[in-house]
Amino acid sequence: MFNIEEYNIKLESNRLSSNFVYIEDVDSTNTFLLNSSEFNEDGTIVLAEYQSHGRGRKERNWLSEKGLNLTFSILLKNNLQKERIQLLSMYASLAIVKALRSLYQLEAFVKWPNDVLVNNKKICGILVENSFIGNQVDKVVIGIGLNVNQSNFPGEYRIQPTSIKREFHQEVSREALLSEIINIFDELLADYPNNSQRIIDEWCEYCPSIGDNITIDVDKELKYGVFDSVDENGNLVLRNGDKYEKINYGELKN
Repeated sequence: MFNIEEYNIKLESNRLSSNFVYIEDVDSTNTFLLNSSEFNEDGTIVLAEYQSHGRGRKERNWLSEKGLNLTFSILLKNNLQKERIQLLSMYASLAIVKALRSLYQLEAFVKWPNDVLVNNKKICGILVENSFIGNQVDKVVIGIGLNVNQSNFPGEYRIQPTSIKREFHQEVSREALLSEIINIFDELLADYPNNSQRIIDEWCEYCPSIGDNITIDVDKELKYGVFDSVDENGNLVLRNGDKYEKINYGELKN
């Protein structure tokens, strides 16, 4: 059982502390916030102990044992820019990396566009979704699945999963971890969207594949080149000889 009082004690955030919703079971925390008219305030956080239809990118299932991990979503409604929504995935993954390094000294890294890895194993996935009213972004929901105290991961995976418990070799407080993530994410959001270059630069420091030759799957078309950089909107810049291509959606194969 998640101890909300313990979580609140360590929480320093302003924007992301106004409305915390705790649910035992839900289909998906992202779906819950996207469809909710009751919980529609900027900064709302929904944490579920279990998701029956948790998902990642490309509608892949996100499987998580009940009560052991952190599966939560954050709702943002203010200061949203359509072309810079993808940056929020980078903000969230950077917050996760900084929290894991600060609390547990784990050498966590980011993988474009939305994963966090430890020892080349996936410890966290992020899914950003949005809804519109006309041509304007109404809300953005940032879904985060972080493996915390789960020990076993049966089944087959594209990237081998891991958890904090497996890498840190002891069980950790989900309450302390979540409050640390939210505190860091709130600090990072102060630079969104107009002063994001500092965040992009810091994110790139934790992305070891920048400068490498990569293969990226873009709608089943494989593209090859050097991962040159990330632009101001969070797009991957692929360099092939003297040609540069910006990619806003895809999956790194290596």
